[in-house]
Amino acid sequence: MFRRALIAAAPLLLLASTAAAAPAGGGPATVGQYVELQPVGLPIVAKGHLVNYVFVYIRLNLSAGADATALRDKEPYFRDALVRMAHRTPFTDPADFNRIDEGKLTAALMREASVIAGPGAIRTVVVTSQAPQHRIAVPRS
Repeated sequence: MFRRALIAAAPLLLLASTAAAAPAGGGPATVGQYVELQPVGLPIVAKGHLVNYVFVYIRLNLSAGADATALRDKEPYFRDALVRMAHRTPFTDPADFNRIDEGKLTAALMREASVIAGPGAIRTVVVTSQAPQHRIAVPRS
């Protein structure tokens, strides 16, 4: 009997918890504008040889005045620029072939994204995740 009452009350409890979590202003919670890039496999090159690929997930945080819808439509252009840069000059971390050098990648993509989106549209570039295709031992010096 108690179980039935609990199951019947579950939707009401869920509704009450979401109402309590709503912002005080009554409007929707403010979420920053961003463009999430589809995962891209970037090469890891050591001594002129391809040794691995690292799949990266990248988020472009937009400025407040940017048109998020128009910039999401340009997502393939951001990925294309990233792949071209990575094949021209790989973002290889010399200490770890399972990761890319985030500093080099974010700086390079910030420059290219500003050209694609226009000046001031991109606030930051963030690498949210990295996943190597193969686990490779740390190179010896």
